[in-house]
Amino acid sequence: MGRGRAKAKQTKVARELKYFSPDTDLRALERELHGSQPKGWQRESEHDERSDDPYDDWATGNR
Repeated sequence: MGRGRAKAKQTKVARELKYFSPDTDLRALERELHGSQPKGWQRESEHDERSDDPYDDWATGNR
């Protein structure tokens, strides 16, 4: 008992999500797929030896 209202709301939300089509920024999608970086954004060094994980030394055997 009492599940009817909750199920109706879930059905309503699911229907709204199914048929809602927001405006898609195709330029932003294209930039993301091609991997271009916005100005001012810098990639972190891939060879950063320092780790913030306190258990990293235990995993590698360096204590």
